Amino acid sequence: MRKKHRIRKKHRIRKKHRIRERNRMRKGTKEMTRRLYYEDAYLTEFEAQVAECRQSADGWEVFLDQTAFYPEGGGQPCDLGTLGNVSVTDVQEKDGRVCHLCRAPLEEGARVHGAIDWERRLTHMREHSGEHIISGIICKKHGCSNVGFHMGKDFVTIDFSKLLTEEDVAEAERLANEKVMENTEILAEYPDEETLAKLDYRSKKELDGAIRIVTVPGADVCACCGTHVARTGEIGPVKVISAERFKGGSRLNIVIGKKALDDYAVRFENIRRISALLSAKPEDTADAVEKQLQAVNALKLELGVLKMRLLEEKADAVPEGSRFCVMFEQGLSAVDVRKLSDRLSKKAAFAAVFCGEDENGYQYVICAKDMDIASFGKELNGALQGRGGGRNPMIQGFLGAKKEEILQFLQEKELWTDEQ
Repeated sequence: MRKKHRIRKKHRIRKKHRIRERNRMRKGTKEMTRRLYYEDAYLTEFEAQVAECRQSADGWEVFLDQTAFYPEGGGQPCDLGTLGNVSVTDVQEKDGRVCHLCRAPLEEGARVHGAIDWERRLTHMREHSGEHIISGIICKKHGCSNVGFHMGKDFVTIDFSKLLTEEDVAEAERLANEKVMENTEILAEYPDEETLAKLDYRSKKELDGAIRIVTVPGADVCACCGTHVARTGEIGPVKVISAERFKGGSRLNIVIGKKALDDYAVRFENIRRISALLSAKPEDTADAVEKQLQAVNALKLELGVLKMRLLEEKADAVPEGSRFCVMFEQGLSAVDVRKLSDRLSKKAAFAAVFCGEDENGYQYVICAKDMDIASFGKELNGALQGRGGGRNPMIQGFLGAKKEEILQFLQEKELWTDEQ
């Protein structure tokens, strides 16, 4: 008996959708498009009459008396597919009608067979329903608003007006997946004005006319014009892949359904490979990586000490009272370059250290005792694609020139010779 009751209830809801749609069409002109996707979101093929066809800059705009193609709106991308043998490349709302952008014209008054890209539509239905669940959970629990929503090619982006912690996001994800596993029925209805006035529902903007309310019992009640799956179990996994601060609130990037499974497969394979490289169990890879980083950092510190000791020996080998000393090195930090130049300046009147390579340019630090090094720096930068500056007795910056060009410039200034 309960099953028969659910079936009768579902038929009543669908009948209400059809009546609402017919009434909506009668309110405007006879050219208003009947939207079959509201009557049956699972309809993939349909027959229609071409009401109008006109050329535009991007193709041919085709208007039908009825359509199963969903136009872009409410954060949901449009459907794609075919009308007859003609590809539909975009679908938009225009003056209360659904406009199909086609690659070729269709004859006005002709009957045409339409077919939507079902895999694309089903992906959008799953993602839109999943977004409602996690948005409803977050907004209710944290007293915030959903201020942005976009279904992208790789993931769904949702913006909230409140800053969420990692714990907040993790809890919302867990509750959303629990609601998916409950396989709850999702309802789409047009309440009358009296019922609507008493209803507590989410909405991103002021609405007028017949308002369509999509309800996920126990998770969300929201005004929505998009397409949705019939039950939450059809959505699949809901996974937050990133959360960041955005305009004083939070931005979540989420993968849903097949995209969540694909994301999991990639991450699992990466963990498997890391596990093999570190000879650690998959569940222990984080600890193993942390140990490796500690070991690497210790080696870096040791290497830095040895490198500095070597550079000090190079500097100490420079004869006391030298007129100039020029060194080219690789792999030094900015601090090391400065330290080396400072140490060389104790041995030479002009001490220059250049760190880098011809392909990516050179960082430099130059110290000089008996010359206007600041003016010299301006001339150096101007001649060798450089930037930087400083005050006597030290300048620092970057040169985009090659080593040979730098040495030639210094040689012309009598600050370097081949014999150095």
